[in-house]
Amino acid sequence: DRKRRTRERGRVLQGETAHTNRLIGLVFGQGIRDAMPLKPGFLASLDKLRTGDGRALPPRLKEEIVREHERLCLVHKQFLALEAKSKAELRAAAPGSAEAKIMQLIDLKSIGPVGGQELVNEVFYRSFDNRRQVGSYFGLTGTPYDSGESRREQGISKAGNRRARRMAIELAWLWLRHQPGSALSRWFRQRVGALKGRIRRITIVAMARKLMVALWHYVTTGVVPTGAVSRPTF
Repeated sequence: DRKRRTRERGRVLQGETAHTNRLIGLVFGQGIRDAMPLKPGFLASLDKLRTGDGRALPPRLKEEIVREHERLCLVHKQFLALEAKSKAELRAAAPGSAEAKIMQLIDLKSIGPVGGQELVNEVFYRSFDNRRQVGSYFGLTGTPYDSGESRREQGISKAGNRRARRMAIELAWLWLRHQPGSALSRWFRQRVGALKGRIRRITIVAMARKLMVALWHYVTTGVVPTGAVSRPTF
């Protein structure tokens, strides 16, 4: 049931982006740039907008924009409600709870509330016996092909939780940026150097697997990943 919150947030955010892009596209098609649908006074400004050739917006188009804006406002209101609910739960986190694990992850630079919630709600609510189980659940383990004298690596399995796998790879890139002095970041730079393209993408997947294992150790034992730094406290 905990997965519902993060998954709904993703769908609502996707819907908000779609409605926003639709509104921007409607006015852009009339030669109007820099539209900000969520800015106060957007609807009131419709009467003053002029198309690229100096005409007022057509009435039916204006009606469509108003209806689309109503849908956007509803989705945005739901998104703000979800964010407020999540923040309230984190502020009231009890020791040993899932919220406490999220706050523990957020203490590390490069991991924010959204990433922490998705990791805990999708993955770290479960119990794992070893690092291979962690990698398998993320779908980040290798799938070697072994038949007779033919032996080769076929890439990662992708058989695990696809949402968690996407988040793991995204967090790996963020870890490189915000935790440059950590052992994992140094390992990545030693492997990749100045190379770009395919090698870099392959190596970030390997780093994502190592990072998720390190974070699993962190939330279960409290051992901070080697070289990682925490957020400053004020």
